[in-house]
Amino acid sequence: MTPQVEIYTWRSCPFCVRAKALLNQKGIAYTEYSIDGDEQARSKMAKRANGQRSVPQIFINNQHVGGCDDIYALNVQGKLDILLQAEA
Repeated sequence: MTPQVEIYTWRSCPFCVRAKALLNQKGIAYTEYSIDGDEQARSKMAKRANGQRSVPQIFINNQHVGGCDDIYALNVQGKLDILLQAEA
């Protein structure tokens, strides 16, 4: 089954670009929420992300996995592929 991946971004954020590049490299489809300057959307993201207000914030199957550094760390540890294979 295809994982449900969501990523909150800002268009000019280099960390967002990098996180999306990793997902694209893995061939993973994702839903992107570009929240540039939208404080209401950022508040919604922060509520889902346990108070984290930085971007990107990434969710896999409704599980918060963190930001760019977090998703790359999961990849190095071999845990990202496991999360991406789990059913939603």
